[in-house]
Amino acid sequence: MGRPIRNIAIIAHVDHGKTTLVDALLAQSGIFRQGEAVPSCVMDSNALERERGITILAKNTAVDYGQTRINIVDTPGHADFGGEVERVLGMVDGCLLVVDANEGPMPQTRFVLKKALEKGLRPIVFINKVDRPQAMPDAAVDKVLDLFLELGADDDQCDFPYLFGSGLGGFATADLAKGNDTLQPLFEAILRHTPPPVGDSDKPLQLQVTTLDYSDFLGTIAIGRIHNGTITTGQQATLIRGDGAMKRGRVSKLLGFQGLRRLEIQAAAAGDIVAVAGFSGVNIGDTIACGDSLNSKALPLIKVDEPTLQMTFMVNDSPFAGQEGKFVTSRQLRDRLHKELLTNVALRVQDTTSPDRFTVCGRGELHLGILIETMRREGYEFQVSQPQVIFRTMDGDICEPYETVVLDVPERTVGGCIERLGTCRGEMQNMATSGDGRCQMEFIVPARGLVGFRSDFIRMTRGEGLMSHSFLDYRKMEGELQARHTGVLIAFETGVATVYALKNAEDRGQFFIHPGTRVYKGMIVGQHTRPQDLEINVCKTKQLTNMRSAGAEELDTLQTPVEMSLERSLGYIGPGELLEVTPESMRLRKLPSRKPAKR
Repeated sequence: MGRPIRNIAIIAHVDHGKTTLVDALLAQSGIFRQGEAVPSCVMDSNALERERGITILAKNTAVDYGQTRINIVDTPGHADFGGEVERVLGMVDGCLLVVDANEGPMPQTRFVLKKALEKGLRPIVFINKVDRPQAMPDAAVDKVLDLFLELGADDDQCDFPYLFGSGLGGFATADLAKGNDTLQPLFEAILRHTPPPVGDSDKPLQLQVTTLDYSDFLGTIAIGRIHNGTITTGQQATLIRGDGAMKRGRVSKLLGFQGLRRLEIQAAAAGDIVAVAGFSGVNIGDTIACGDSLNSKALPLIKVDEPTLQMTFMVNDSPFAGQEGKFVTSRQLRDRLHKELLTNVALRVQDTTSPDRFTVCGRGELHLGILIETMRREGYEFQVSQPQVIFRTMDGDICEPYETVVLDVPERTVGGCIERLGTCRGEMQNMATSGDGRCQMEFIVPARGLVGFRSDFIRMTRGEGLMSHSFLDYRKMEGELQARHTGVLIAFETGVATVYALKNAEDRGQFFIHPGTRVYKGMIVGQHTRPQDLEINVCKTKQLTNMRSAGAEELDTLQTPVEMSLERSLGYIGPGELLEVTPESMRLRKLPSRKPAKR
């Protein structure tokens, strides 16, 4: 319990190499046996994280360097999961800011650095990926300093230590001319520049819960940092909730971290990060204090920025309802959404006047999309409405959220991107070209203009563009935005789509379905070429007669249908339309009250 401790969070923009750097730190700390198979991105344990190649949940690990225990927290890099970053920064005393040597600081770099500076942390800057051909490490350091000054950092914070290196290559150095082949300089910098945790082991216990886990054997597991006092297995303690209510309990199990494992320990002291079992109904931000109610004091609650986007989750009432899902009732849907609130601090769930509908508020399309994808994989069946931004009234004016958007695109696609963001009321702030035929542009765009923009952006840049965005602030609402240009094709009857019907209707638009897809009346099956909606019969079959036509033996070929992924579907649906989500499929549909023109 008396050994030196350092608590540090690794923060950066998405894809700048945080998780890969943690892999290298774990490997070089000696926690893996010689010859042991170590997967890449070992901290991304969630299936969705591995599929998408992003970090969604903040996770912590611990390594030993010499006689010092270093607790490392890996955080998400995407702006939609900023709530994960905000709640874990209170666990640490320092942070390691990872910046790509080629791209430099990006929107999420600004967001996470601002939060770290507000907490009074002094970051260590690691310029990553210096072994790449286009790397400009010295320019990246200058850009980081400009960002520090822009965010109002004090003199001590602006005098930040910085290192160059590569998480993938597993090396760090203070001088590129000298070089190095290990991360030892980074370990030394962490020990030298990260202050030891403040806290008094002799004071009454105070542990703030920042992460929740669950075990079938231990129940709810609360993970957090001990701010004061000591905690031992079997001791009596008091759980202080966010509303001030107190509940007595006993520490049934105490776990410490070592690499990727949790080890049972008997005691821990101020400054350490531990996992505690034995308290039911615990929430993020609650305080586990000493058993003496007179000395039990709660720590300040964790504050996170408010959500900017909302959707309505509702029970599926389509003609195919209940055929593919395991959990389909309003009670099951409500229980699952409220369970998510226990661990997702940036999420808000509100009941509506209808018992079958719930308003869910989040940080962005990806934040809500990950929740929807997780629920459908668990067997839930439901439907969601079009995402809407959350407006606020400030000084008598209706205000809306604005975001900073950075696009890195091939030069040939610059015009199309500028024109598309212009229709969203986007304002260009900066534009720079590089020698490799790419261009980087920075815009300020209303958040409602970005709903559905990502799928258009991928199509315009043919998958070669990089897009990132983060919340900027609330500004006065500036008029209406241009809605979707085209209408939709709607199934006229329930049945199975046929090649014959789809072939005959190809001139009407582009389809979202394949032949053999089950459809129902009111289901959206494609995009119309004209502004109005149109009902068509996609189940019509060819009449079987004994007559032969000149082209009877020709093989019919269909245009490739548009694959509507979850994110693309959320961005596509408009007012009066819903996305039906089941474990096996996703379907777009019209609300029954709307009656489009009939063919």
